[in-house]
Amino acid sequence: MDKPKIRAVEAFPVEQNEQAYICLRDPSGLAPDPIMLGMGAYFIVTLFDGDHDLRDIRAAFMRRFGQILPVENLTELIATLDQAYFLDSPRFREHLRQVREEFHASPVRPAALAGLCYPSEPSALRREIEGYFAAPEGPGTAAAKARDHSLKGLIAPHIDPRRGAGAYAHAYGELKAHRPPALVVILGTSHYGAGPELFSATRKDYATPLGVVPTDGGFVERLSRRYRGGDLFADELLHRNEHSIEFQALFLRWALGRHEFNVAPILVSSFHEMVAKGVVPVEDKRVGSFIEALRTEIDAEKRDVLIVAGVDFAHVGRKFGDEFAVDESIAERVRREDEGLIEFITRGDPEGFFADIVKDRDARRICGLAPMYTQLQLLKGRPGRLLKYGIAMEPDTGSAVSFASLAID
Repeated sequence: MDKPKIRAVEAFPVEQNEQAYICLRDPSGLAPDPIMLGMGAYFIVTLFDGDHDLRDIRAAFMRRFGQILPVENLTELIATLDQAYFLDSPRFREHLRQVREEFHASPVRPAALAGLCYPSEPSALRREIEGYFAAPEGPGTAAAKARDHSLKGLIAPHIDPRRGAGAYAHAYGELKAHRPPALVVILGTSHYGAGPELFSATRKDYATPLGVVPTDGGFVERLSRRYRGGDLFADELLHRNEHSIEFQALFLRWALGRHEFNVAPILVSSFHEMVAKGVVPVEDKRVGSFIEALRTEIDAEKRDVLIVAGVDFAHVGRKFGDEFAVDESIAERVRREDEGLIEFITRGDPEGFFADIVKDRDARRICGLAPMYTQLQLLKGRPGRLLKYGIAMEPDTGSAVSFASLAID
């Protein structure tokens, strides 16, 4: 490759043995294994933009470090990244074609993170989830008093279940205490949807170690036909490795047990462009049309419908591009600011929710902005209750992620 081009992947600093590195990771899973780079190699990779040729890159390296970059070292780095599918190249495009064909041919979306973020063996998984309730951050193991109505909305984390255990337990324990829904619309955060489509659905059932979570294909098809703001299936491949819906499907299967229910899995991509411009999302044709279409389909349902948002809140610190490392004082500031945002959720106020994020241009990087805003518009005016809030600190990267669970009646 004369002009190598890196794909859109995550790059964040880590320390190992008191040495600084940059970790490249592909959240889509198309490049399955992360790669660690030294600072010199990372500088080179920042020039892999499809415009700089090898001569340009070597010249830039000389200007930056005052050393000659041997051409064989450069070509070896290119080959290593290409072998691992981090480069936009013929090899990667063939890999993408094969992955897409395999995914579309399967009637089920496999449990991509089983055995990694949670046990793949059912009995071990059940024991682990039960442990979330008994842990100090959990709601306890006593059965909650049963209520004769269904929840309308549920906000649950999508952070690794072991780090967000208490919030997951509070969310899905609350669900178990209510009449089971028959249809669950899952609005998941799409972490790597970068195209023009903001909403991506799938007809596929979601597999979990506890059993398959069936997708209501008829509901999804009707929604797709009614939606005028885009193509709900254009980016269906995004579902393949996205964890924000996978974790909700897993906990729904656990919480609802033998009860029959279906889901409508929908990924919601970033509203960052609207935040930057101060444009209210519902005024964007793609967003407004989707909310109108989904509201119409839900209103036509005779079944109890629950809308779940699989979301996290703030992402701060060096891993996410801040110049500072997160300490307890910064974590406390994040907590206070999140509490202000949560107040708008508990009021059922999507306009106030979005305005609160826009006022500092989403400085905390609220990961679940788009799904939560969509959910709040659909359930506008309904009161919410905070069940659990938490912050997961990452000392190795000087970063932190906040999350919460809320119920909407």
